[in-house]
Amino acid sequence: MSAPSSPAVGTSVPIADTMCAAFQRTAARFPDGVALRTPGSTMTVTWQRYAEEVRRIAAGLAGLGVRRGDTVALMLTNRPEFHLVDTAALHAGATPFSMYQTLAVEQLAYVLRDSGARVVVCERRFADVLRAATPGTDVAHLVCVDGRPEGMTELADLEPDPDFDFTESWRAVRPDDVLTVIYTSGTTGPPKGVELTHANMAAEVAATLDVLPVTQEDRVVSYLPDAHVANRWGAHYLSLHTGMQITTVADAKAMIAALPDVRPTFFGAVPQVWYKLKAAIEGALAAERSPVKRRLAAWAVDVGGRTVRLGSAGQPVPAALRQPQRHRLADRLVLAKVRATLGLDQVRVAASGAAPIAPEALEFVLALGIPVCELWGMSETSAAATMNPPDAIRIGTVGRPVRGVELRLAEDGELLVRGPLVMKGYRNDPVRTAEAIDPEGWLHTGDIATIDDDGYVRIIDRKKELIINAAGKNMSPTAIENAVKVACPLAGSVAAIGDDRPYVVALVTLDPDAAAVHAAEHGLVDRSPAALAADPGVRTRVAEGIRAANEKLSRVEQVKKFAILPTLWEPGGDELTPTMKLRRAPVARKYADVIDQLYAE
Repeated sequence: MSAPSSPAVGTSVPIADTMCAAFQRTAARFPDGVALRTPGSTMTVTWQRYAEEVRRIAAGLAGLGVRRGDTVALMLTNRPEFHLVDTAALHAGATPFSMYQTLAVEQLAYVLRDSGARVVVCERRFADVLRAATPGTDVAHLVCVDGRPEGMTELADLEPDPDFDFTESWRAVRPDDVLTVIYTSGTTGPPKGVELTHANMAAEVAATLDVLPVTQEDRVVSYLPDAHVANRWGAHYLSLHTGMQITTVADAKAMIAALPDVRPTFFGAVPQVWYKLKAAIEGALAAERSPVKRRLAAWAVDVGGRTVRLGSAGQPVPAALRQPQRHRLADRLVLAKVRATLGLDQVRVAASGAAPIAPEALEFVLALGIPVCELWGMSETSAAATMNPPDAIRIGTVGRPVRGVELRLAEDGELLVRGPLVMKGYRNDPVRTAEAIDPEGWLHTGDIATIDDDGYVRIIDRKKELIINAAGKNMSPTAIENAVKVACPLAGSVAAIGDDRPYVVALVTLDPDAAAVHAAEHGLVDRSPAALAADPGVRTRVAEGIRAANEKLSRVEQVKKFAILPTLWEPGGDELTPTMKLRRAPVARKYADVIDQLYAE
């Protein structure tokens, strides 16, 4: 079965064929507009200064010997300098790419060798690990943006190549040149280097602006890793075309606290962030002192939820739910204040991606008046390939294919994608490229999906991650895990286990923020993960959450037993990729004794 592309919503933003041309046009249109900033405006960069810095840094990179087609590696937190250096490298004719900061020395060395990077631009904090990783690679220069560690050059001190012609250089960049390399975080095996061209990303920007139109007047917060395609698309390349203002937050854990300062109008998040926001909103509503306002808010959320469900299903809203005056009152007295407190009161459109979001969590956020559109994509599709239009959201789906994208289901239900967004290939790996893209140009995504008659796509799970229990029943572990996360705010990461087993069990780690609140409320002195995992009150709350989750699951999917682990799972660690996807095989191996004990009981 195939799906038609979504109709265009329309955008007035002109799409350039290279990111260099897009940047030059945007910088000329909005010279005095703020392009980049940090929370509190401790640092601001106008488009004019952005353009000046790009010219200076590009000449400096040329002075280090960077030439057309060379690769420049970046190891930076979310900060304005990332945008300056990345865009400058493009203008020098090079291919900049980012490395996850959680990579071990051996992993960094692999990525540097595979990419062929000649220059690495980093922060002082990463100097030691990079010195250890670069021997045996092509790296000739280490450049630091915030100091002069031994053996490194500071970005401010780069000497320009006197023969470098900036204009000639960026005008020589072609649409089929490699724009960046996205090294997949890899749940198994070494990472693959996804090569995306300027043409790939130009098609992505054009297609997604059709559905989520943003302009120079919009604001976005950059907090996800720039090594991930989602942040490069949503908080870098979109801005090069539109002039959208970017606020960089160096520590992702501080993102929610930064929202009231940023007040984004365009906001993208992974499901875990939406779960945290849902818990924060529920806490704020529960803390409302006025019983009347609490009841009014509960009524508004209930009405909003039912209205959202009916709209999502394409059903008419009955007269009993059409009480706009009362709903507006509830919104003005309670819900609007909650959105303002969180800093989400000016969001025009938001996106959820990178992993499936639990439908009840999405419904809750939509009911509060935050327009979240779930989307789906991969590094290999330049980011979003399907997207829910803001005016026709269907909860539980990832929307329809964006402009120019063709979809098809293989015989086993695997989703296939074809179109201008599909990557050039995997760097230095023609064998795996041929395995991923067939001779007809179809990208085999590895996701099992369904497509309805209106073209809306529903992702079931990863082809290789479906649980098949001892009775032969297929289940989506992601759906089970999301149900637990939504029902249990104390849960941070959840791993559903049940492959070739008689029933499903779960490994649970605690969310550090929610656990700290629980500890404070109950006067717990020892707030270490191990102590909290062993606390009877914590176990009771987790058990209650799992019971609530089970009510949303079929009998065979229900979690029969669970273990709260005395540790936290950090992105980039043994259990999670840098984008917080579960490394299922390593989890199963590392916690085999815990899992076996759950079944032995």
